[in-house]
Amino acid sequence: MPAVESNMFPLGEKAPSFELVNVIDGKTVRLEDAKSDIATVIMFICNHCPFVKHVQHELVRLANDYQPKGITFIAINSNDVEKYPEDSPENMKKVAEELGYPFPYLFDETQEVARAYQAACTPDFYVFDGELKCVYRGQLDDSRPNNGIPVTGESIRAALDALLNNEPVPEKQKPSIGCSIKWKN
Repeated sequence: MPAVESNMFPLGEKAPSFELVNVIDGKTVRLEDAKSDIATVIMFICNHCPFVKHVQHELVRLANDYQPKGITFIAINSNDVEKYPEDSPENMKKVAEELGYPFPYLFDETQEVARAYQAACTPDFYVFDGELKCVYRGQLDDSRPNNGIPVTGESIRAALDALLNNEPVPEKQKPSIGCSIKWKN
């Protein structure tokens, strides 16, 4: 399957609001209630994509490193689960529990949230400041399956460190690369 690049959501644009169910605990999560006053990281991921599987452990490390500093992490799966049953809410919960996801894992059944964020691939990453304005979008880091570069999360970490230090987020931002969002027909 060919890799797809992220669409690079416009910097400065406000995060589209959403209200989705967290498959881990069954509770509804509203962006406005979950957001951080410092930064909110929104990740479009899924279970079956090899690009996501490649970074799953770093996503847990990243959240565990930055949540104590007041940063919110939210993962969203928007894939068509009829064609990709591995991405079903039941399987999402299983993966989240196996890997110890310290963040909500939301199911976007209608795919409206993915469309609002112009999400194109899994994984696709967005960082919003305390006012929910986009300051970073793109890749986790330069690592990809089989390219030999270690998974460090350095691109997202640089953006989050800048926000924590009241410095400008680096303007050089590379698109994420991964499997396409599995759109319903």
